[in-house]
Amino acid sequence: MSRIEAVVFDIGRVLIEWHPEEFFDAVMGSSEAREKMFSETAILDMNDRIDMGDPWQETVYALADQFPQYAEYIRLWHDRWLDIATPAIDWSVRLKAQLRAKNIPVFALTNFGVGTFEVAQNAYPFLQGFDQIFVSGQLKMMKPDPAFYAVLETETGVNPEALLFTDDRAENLETARMRGWKTHLFTNPKGLAKRLVVEGLLTPREAELD
Repeated sequence: MSRIEAVVFDIGRVLIEWHPEEFFDAVMGSSEAREKMFSETAILDMNDRIDMGDPWQETVYALADQFPQYAEYIRLWHDRWLDIATPAIDWSVRLKAQLRAKNIPVFALTNFGVGTFEVAQNAYPFLQGFDQIFVSGQLKMMKPDPAFYAVLETETGVNPEALLFTDDRAENLETARMRGWKTHLFTNPKGLAKRLVVEGLLTPREAELD
């Protein structure tokens, strides 16, 4: 059985929270109003386009212009984006730091726009602390496209069987498994901490399980 040589992190809902539904429920006053807007505007599809490299502000504002009845809310996807992508998941951040402190390579494989990732890195300096970062908007491919994973394999030179990938979405992990990566479905930092200990990457104390 191959030993893990590097850990690959998703970012949204693993290292920082990402909760557009809760944010818009609050600003619009109800989940029903938010669901109606999300359905009628396909705003999540818009976000996918941004994650694939479309320009952030222009894309958001163009959708707002198409739906003037929702324009003030749609523009918040740009104007108050950091209020959607908050807070940091501190225990996960510390686990990443512990791995790096032990000279275990840490990579990011993330669906993120070019502009949004720049803002996130400025707001959360720990997002600059990876050995290598693979951002969908920069490469114009996104999870779960196998080609995106192949870029990481090629660029890092790490054998797929020696990678451990944690992500909050099962479909993203399935592609990784099919390529031979080990995977961990992220639901909370404690579960990830336990997995890192089981794999022999961190001690219980390093993983804050003692």
